[in-house]
Amino acid sequence: MGRWLTLAVLTLLIASPAGAQTAPRKFGRGLAGMTTSVLEVPGNIVAESRARGYGEGIPLGFAKGLGMIIPRTLVGVWEFVSAPFPLPAGYEPILSPEFPWSYFESGRTETPMTPKRSKRHP
Repeated sequence: MGRWLTLAVLTLLIASPAGAQTAPRKFGRGLAGMTTSVLEVPGNIVAESRARGYGEGIPLGFAKGLGMIIPRTLVGVWEFVSAPFPLPAGYEPILSPEFPWSYFESGRTETPMTPKRSKRHP
């Protein structure tokens, strides 16, 4: 039994094109969803604070994060178990963001507290 499990894991970890949706990436996404779903709480706080400001973002993000822990875990289990099969089509992620820590990776340099330029003063 252990030999088959090792063979299955090694098969899934074969190198693939970077960034492509593949079986190993889906396997890793599932493992990440099962083990790091608690990152939904701080991640949603960050996302909502960026979108709405800290006053609304912290309590709303906290509530949304708590509500997303169980779905992230269950989807992680599904993706982990179904990694060898292209479901949904092309191994596309079910949840967005793809990984729980993706909330913290943003190309945005603005924060809700950054003053915005007015139209009067360029």
